[in-house]
Amino acid sequence: MQIIKHRQIVEDHWQHISAETTIDQLPSGDIIVPSPLWLEQKDALLQRDGRLGISINGDTELTQITPELDQFALIAIHFSPFRDGRGYSIARTLRRDCNYTGELRAIGNVLRDQIAFMARVGFDSFEIDSKQDINDALNAFKEITVKYQPSFDEAKPLYQRTAL
Repeated sequence: MQIIKHRQIVEDHWQHISAETTIDQLPSGDIIVPSPLWLEQKDALLQRDGRLGISINGDTELTQITPELDQFALIAIHFSPFRDGRGYSIARTLRRDCNYTGELRAIGNVLRDQIAFMARVGFDSFEIDSKQDINDALNAFKEITVKYQPSFDEAKPLYQRTAL
């Protein structure tokens, strides 16, 4: 599967694991486990070979995973349909308040029109819905040329960056 990572289309090697998967069914390599599986099986998950990622959604209490953030090479934040923007807040909190430096990936209902805004709060990779053209989605990064507000990608608001 192809994803957008660091504003380029790349092949993805991470494997999504379902919550019903048992420890003895885990594949080798890099895996993304749902947060309930992590909370139930963290000791066993840390013993396996391969990098570990976790998937969370807007309902996930970050306090459940923040003590172990250094265990995750990737955090995938699931976006439900358009009306739920909690993933933006979670990403910003992870980057700004928790100093998470690993890969932040947007998954689920990731829409082309939102990709540039997702990058502003700290996402660096995106799983694009298969109904969308990934090449067209890549163009979203070119559409916002002026950023007025401060965010993860720009610490100062526009008025502090321009000469009067």
